[in-house]
Amino acid sequence: MDAEACDLLCLDLPRAESLRARRLDQEEAQRLAERFRAFADPTRLTLALALRDGGELCVCDLSWIVERAQNLVSHHLRALRNVGLVDYRREGKMALYSLTESGRAQLELVSEPRVARA
Repeated sequence: MDAEACDLLCLDLPRAESLRARRLDQEEAQRLAERFRAFADPTRLTLALALRDGGELCVCDLSWIVERAQNLVSHHLRALRNVGLVDYRREGKMALYSLTESGRAQLELVSEPRVARA
């Protein structure tokens, strides 16, 4: 038998049925999976952490921080924006980004607390 499976059927029906009734529907599960998948890319995760620590930042600053070309950074920021994790606004010729509240909350779920380096 599989060591990670039950050797007998021991269903706690009231508990299982209660949880089954409250589970995510397929559409909501897909939406959440896409949001978490957005942080699976190292560049996007690094950008999100920079926005968490630095607040609203221009794409120029973010490009400098992650040491990537601006067009690549813009591409990754657009991916984060498309799933609702970052906000975008223009101020003159500057493109400014910040984490949304849900982006901040989700980032806290997937990142470890960081200790400031001396």
